[in-house]
Order: sequence, then structure tokens, then C-alpha cells
Amino acid sequence: MSKPQRIFAGQSVRALRERHGMKQAAMASALSISVSYLSQIENDDRPLTAPILATLTRRFGMERDEIGGESSDARAEALLQAASDPIFAEPLDEALATRAVRQLPHLAERFVSLHRAYRDAGERLQILDEALGAGTDSTARLPWEDVRDWFHDAGNYIDTLDRAAQQLAARLSGDAPSPGTYALERFGQNALGLCVVEGDGSVLRKLEANRIVLDSAQPPETRRFQLAHQIVAIALESEIAGVVEASGLATQAARQLLAVGLANYTAGALLMPYTAFREAALEERHDIDRLTRRFAVSFEQACHRLSTLQRPDERGIPFFFCRVDMAGNITKRHSATRLQFARFGGACPLWIVHEAVAIPDRILTQLAEMPDGVRYVSMAKGLVKPSGSFARPPRRYAVALGCEAEHAESFIYADGLDLAARSAATPIGTSCRICPRENCDQRAFPPGDRTIVVDRNERGVVPYSIG
Repeated sequence: MSKPQRIFAGQSVRALRERHGMKQAAMASALSISVSYLSQIENDDRPLTAPILATLTRRFGMERDEIGGESSDARAEALLQAASDPIFAEPLDEALATRAVRQLPHLAERFVSLHRAYRDAGERLQILDEALGAGTDSTARLPWEDVRDWFHDAGNYIDTLDRAAQQLAARLSGDAPSPGTYALERFGQNALGLCVVEGDGSVLRKLEANRIVLDSAQPPETRRFQLAHQIVAIALESEIAGVVEASGLATQAARQLLAVGLANYTAGALLMPYTAFREAALEERHDIDRLTRRFAVSFEQACHRLSTLQRPDERGIPFFFCRVDMAGNITKRHSATRLQFARFGGACPLWIVHEAVAIPDRILTQLAEMPDGVRYVSMAKGLVKPSGSFARPPRRYAVALGCEAEHAESFIYADGLDLAARSAATPIGTSCRICPRENCDQRAFPPGDRTIVVDRNERGVVPYSIG
């Protein structure tokens, strides 16, 4: 049985007392506690107990959302996350964090707030880099950028749709890990009045009256995913619409793009139901090839799904996932880790994903280290999507999946990598314009926040040094 949460809400209790014009003695009497006990509650030295919280609600009309505090567990977790930043010499001990939250809650909150401000400053610098990279005013937002950032802010996990897809999968799959093509077609016909027909290759998927047209030239995994997309777009239309309505996106184009993205997300959740897929991933140590066979999905689909397993009560390994095209542009990016991608242009050229684009169907692995000292184990694989016609070149790109090195034991692609040696990690960065590394042979641009020194009588790999 889990421990009940300890809730500290001193500021809210004090504000409630002052709103009622009461002295501490009067409120303490109403709560049947001592004045010193109430003083400790208001100073966050003691948590609210269930009887006191019930009395505050009954006698003073205090609403739950007025409490404003949070559980000591949540505070301790936030403190641990902040203190685990590599800028600190060593992580904070869990017992020490719990004691700090209990004894010095205000100081713990200020520490977390200060660290959040530090991270926000870094993000603002990245936004400046993005604006420079795009050659646009940072206030000019395109619809796809708004949608991309919405998914990022949502943690790439949408609970309402994920659970709805899992329930639908349970109805359709029977004893199978996930619903097969026949089960999807039968549901589409019996429940939605739709039939599936083959297309001529002009589009991947199209809904025409009561027909779902699918490109016959595509691999079975792609056709199945497109079928699942159309089914959830109809069967879970109200659930998707509810998420779009609550998104706060300003433009109609952004909301329409979000609806498409949510249908794609839900299709992935239907074909790879959360609980079954998470358990299989842990069992297989996140071996993508084995997961593709178990769930009859593509390599990219399985990688993408692994980056979404962030259900609060059933989390998977925090992964980052991205897709890079032949020009080095990042066309998909999701991260449940501290690693964040450049939003415009390409990623660091030292990252293994660029080499993978040129070598289809071969898995490459890498131990990399970001400037903040965090190490990541990543795998990358080049993929080719058929076009179905000699007249159109196939799509070539690479996908990458990775996690922080502390999860290496659960990630099969870390096997064989030397995780301990200092020199074993490739030093990479987010973008040249915000990367602080001074001696990088692959630097394309100087960092935007540093001066450069040019010596006409000396030339290195780049024609300047960083001041």
C-alpha cells in the first residue's frame, strides 16, 4: 500500500485565516489544534493532515484547488531532479532531499525555482539560436512550429487518447498483442461502415465516402498504420476534438495540424497498446527489431512509440527520438530526456544519426556527451521508404533513439560500449550557435554569445578562435 501524500500548504492556510480576519488562536481553536501546531503548518514545518484538511473544507469552505501546496513526495522529486543537474558536483541523496523538504520547505522551493530559471535562460538562448537559424523574427510562428511545441509541452504523452486507444485495442485484438489488419478492416466495416480499397499510389491514404483508399505500393506496416489512423480519427473523433479544443492553439491551420498529429499518436497507441508494449519493451531490453515482429509495426513506428511511454503511474525509460533527412534536417523530434534538439536546421554533425542516413538498414550505436556533462547512449538506423514508381525517388532518412547512460542496462544497444572511459564519449552539442566547445573540428558557426578572435597569421580548422 502506498504512503499517503504529505501536503504542505502554509501560505494558503495563512491567506485563508487572514481572509476571515482571524487570529491564530481563533483558527487553532476552530481546528482543535494548538496555536504552535497552526504556526508550524503556516510555516510549512508540518503538513496538513486529513482531519485538518476536512475541517478547513467544512468550516471555512476551502476548495481543494485553493490549497496551492504539493505533496512532500512531489517536492522531494522536484528537488532531486533539480539537484541532479550536471552543473552540480554530485547528485543529492534521496534521504537528504526528503529531509530538506520536510525541514526547510521554503528553501527547497527556492532552490527548485532558481534551477528552473537557469534552465529557462538556456532555453531562451536556444530560441535566439532558432530565430537566427531560421532567419526570421522569433515572434513569427508557423502552424507546424506551434503544434511541435504543443507536443513537447505535453511531454509527448496524451493520457485521454492513449487510454482510449488501449481500450479500443482490447476490444479488437483478442489474444493478440495488438489488432491486426483483418481486425481493423472488420471493425471499420461493421462499426463504421467503411471498406478498404487499393489506391494507385498518388496518396498514402484517402477517405472517399465509405471507402478508405490505401496505397498498395507501401509496406504492410505502413498500410496498417494508415488504416489505424483513419479508424481512430472517426471512432475517437470526440476525444481528439476535445484535446484540440483545449490546446489553446491560435490558428485554424495549427488546430487542423494538431488533429492530424493526434490521430497519428492515437493510431500508434492502438497498434502498440501502452501496457503490453511497455512490458514487451522492458522484456526485450528495447530491442527494436524484436518489438517490430511482436507488434507487426515498422522500425520507425516502434521507435516513436517508445518515446511516448510517459504515463505518470506506469512510466517507461525516458527516450529521445528524432528523424533526420538526407540534408540533415530534423523532421521529427521528441524527447523525454534532458537532451533537446535544435528546432531549425540540422543537428550536431558529430552525432551518429548523420552517418546512418548514408548507410540504410544498418544499426549504428554511439555514446555521446553533451556540454552539460550528461551522457547518452543512442542508436541510429538509415531507412528507405519505397515510392512505388521509378519516376519518384524513394524517401531516405534515418531515425535515432537514445536514453541517458544511467539506463544503459535496459537498452540493448549499449552492449559493447565502454560507458566508463572518459574518452569513450563523442562530444556533441545542440547547435553550433549555442555550443560552448572551443576546439571542435566540425564547428560550422561561432557561438552566438561569445566573441571571436581572428589572427590573419594563423589558421586552424576554422578561421577564428573563440574569445
